[in-house]
Amino acid sequence: MSRKPVPLPPPKERRRLRETRSLSQEDVAARVGVTRETVRSWETGRTDPRGRKRDAYAAFLVAIAREPAPPAEASGAPEPPAPEPPGAAPDRPAPGPPGPARGDGAGPPPRHRPGAGRPARGPRASAQRSTKPPLAGQVRHSHAPPPGGTSPLNAIAQPAALLKSFGRRHAADGSLLTAERAAGLSADQAFDRLYGHSAPALVRQTYLLTGRRTLAQESVERAFHQAWQRWPEVAVDRDPAGWVRAAAYEYAMAPWHRFRPALRRPDPPPASPEDHALLDTLLSLPPMHRRTLLLYDGVGLDLPETAAETEASTPAAAYRLLRARRSVAERLPVLADPDALHQGLDRLARGEKLQPPRVAEVRSGCERRTRFWTRTAIAFTVLILGATALTLRTAPTAYEPPEAPPETVRGVPPRMGPGPLTDERLALRDLLREAPRAGPHRTHPELR
Repeated sequence: MSRKPVPLPPPKERRRLRETRSLSQEDVAARVGVTRETVRSWETGRTDPRGRKRDAYAAFLVAIAREPAPPAEASGAPEPPAPEPPGAAPDRPAPGPPGPARGDGAGPPPRHRPGAGRPARGPRASAQRSTKPPLAGQVRHSHAPPPGGTSPLNAIAQPAALLKSFGRRHAADGSLLTAERAAGLSADQAFDRLYGHSAPALVRQTYLLTGRRTLAQESVERAFHQAWQRWPEVAVDRDPAGWVRAAAYEYAMAPWHRFRPALRRPDPPPASPEDHALLDTLLSLPPMHRRTLLLYDGVGLDLPETAAETEASTPAAAYRLLRARRSVAERLPVLADPDALHQGLDRLARGEKLQPPRVAEVRSGCERRTRFWTRTAIAFTVLILGATALTLRTAPTAYEPPEAPPETVRGVPPRMGPGPLTDERLALRDLLREAPRAGPHRTHPELR
């Protein structure tokens, strides 16, 4: 009788539990008895532990979840809010209470300012971070700032607004399965709701990531194909929109697209010179730097969430973000401020009138693709079974030794052809022709 596997939290929750205790992946690997690459694949969701490793990993997560959180001084939390820089507006409104992270679009819209409803992050939001989960707003890690300088985690200024063109964040404390059960929605209706909320913004995000309109639409369609094929898994995920976004980004940034003949020529640039310059600057960045910049300054993810989606450590994601901002500021000094950069990305995304295909076409196309590959797999299986049966039918049932290779026989005189007849043989031939008779005389004739 098979044993039921031990339940594990989602991959993002595993990483959050580790970071709240200021543990590195090497520490977890040493406790569980695996390598660092294995822990990384567990936290990104690529693989799941099995057997005894799964039991040990689950027990470790339960143990660190029951431990009290370390104080802010020992966890490397940012310092208290810094004073406002000179020249700042004195009547700047205080940040409002943090709304639900990654909601389904039902949260209150921004009122007087685009970033009024967005949870603040960065050095100025330490007082507000105490009301949010550690992963969503407070970075706890074991890397201390370098001597004589500022840690890259604290040097990042958060953009002030998260505009609608990039899409609002989705709830991180629930799942679509719970929502659809509570609302009485079917799987098709829940999928249509996720698609209608996330697909338009995701197409524009993917365009900023690749600079190609057709590839952006194709990437989003493929991502939702995968989501519909694995809907039971996506529906219970803590961030369904993030699951689809990661799939779309991975497909859009695949290196084999450069070999496609249809994508060898660049797309027409945007009409505005400012948007053209910004798009060229984005495409000049390394792919991972570009993705980190888009996730943090465009989509509005937290730094640990950005690191988790790009499969990097939090300090590495911070360095990538700083380098990407520095490269953009060198080519476009106007966008050196994070708020201006976010507004520029929003303007560039709004300038492209990209629309994803209709949700009914996506679901039907996914089902057609699934039926095609299923039938293809069945046909190949039948072909292999037929070839195997034919081989078993025609194969010999007994051992047949192979023929020995030919060898040259020496010492035998060569075979000669018939030569001219002698007089005695000529006489014997004439006698046999003249007297044709049977009997021993015919067999042993005598010469006369």
